Amino acid sequence: MSQALALAKKRNGRVRPNPSVGAIVVKQHKIVGKGFHEISGKDHAEIIALKDAGSLAKDADLYVTLEPCNHQGKTAPCTNAIISAGISNVYIAMKDPNPLVNGLGIEYLQRNGINVISGIMEEEAKKLNLGFLNRMINSKPYIRSKIATSLDGKTSLFNGQSQWITSEASRMDVQNWRLKSCAILTGKGTINSDNPSLTIRNNPSNYQPLRIILDSHLRVKVESKILQQNNVIVIYGTDQNLNLTKLKKTKAKFIKMELSDNKINLLELMIYLNKLEINELWVEAGPALNGELLKFGLIDELITYTAPYILGGNANSMFDAPILDKMKDKIKLLVLDCRNIGEDVRIQAKVCKDNVD
Repeated sequence: MSQALALAKKRNGRVRPNPSVGAIVVKQHKIVGKGFHEISGKDHAEIIALKDAGSLAKDADLYVTLEPCNHQGKTAPCTNAIISAGISNVYIAMKDPNPLVNGLGIEYLQRNGINVISGIMEEEAKKLNLGFLNRMINSKPYIRSKIATSLDGKTSLFNGQSQWITSEASRMDVQNWRLKSCAILTGKGTINSDNPSLTIRNNPSNYQPLRIILDSHLRVKVESKILQQNNVIVIYGTDQNLNLTKLKKTKAKFIKMELSDNKINLLELMIYLNKLEINELWVEAGPALNGELLKFGLIDELITYTAPYILGGNANSMFDAPILDKMKDKIKLLVLDCRNIGEDVRIQAKVCKDNVD
């Protein structure tokens, strides 16, 4: 199962809207077939592994990181192929929380005489597909927010300058997180101040995640680099300055959304992201958007890169909200990982909901 999980990680985050899955066929203690899900709409991991095994799949064992599907989607049910191949035993890391599957695949295999054992390395399998699980269970993506800070917790100077607080090593590390994310979320302020592309550098597959820009009153600069790229959505509330006509000449797509307290309604945004089938959302934004996400309890993890510098008392902080006046209201974090990245320190921390893990 460990090897099946390693296979699944090869396309982690890049098979949206599907989960990352790996499968291995074992016969007489030897691996005779293996596969992982590569592209949404193409063969699932089990099918690739069975094809790789060929006739050796008969009376063999199948190890798969997620319960095989038993319904017709973009591809045929994997359970039928497993039965037809003559597999004897199926070892599964975890059940599929998708309501279309969720135990039905296991039941179907068992009804057709196949021995099924589930729950092997289940926690590792869940960690691999946090976004898919969160979308299936909570109808929202798993949200990680990246924040680069100075040692005194500042993200930019008072005039908005922020390039560069952290080292090149940290910026390269961010590329790995972008690569495993379905989409990147940012705000108009970050685009207008830093003019980023938010792309994955040196990517041989030319894959770029969806970039989503929140712009309440459509004030993003028309000459911004990111608007000249494909796979970019700008979500806005009003067009007070009549900028939409010229902005529509860029490559970006523009979606109008309801405002709440003069800002994009983040709960409506979650509904929209769920419709887009976004599993993992990576946030690179300033203190305003990060603060609103934190206030509404939408951030699942914080990834902070702290550089050994001090930006001073009037520099901008990590979050503009929420405003707390009682210590009992402080927001608890559970540190998952802490390590040096170049000269910086990266902390990966889970945001505890209601101060519990």
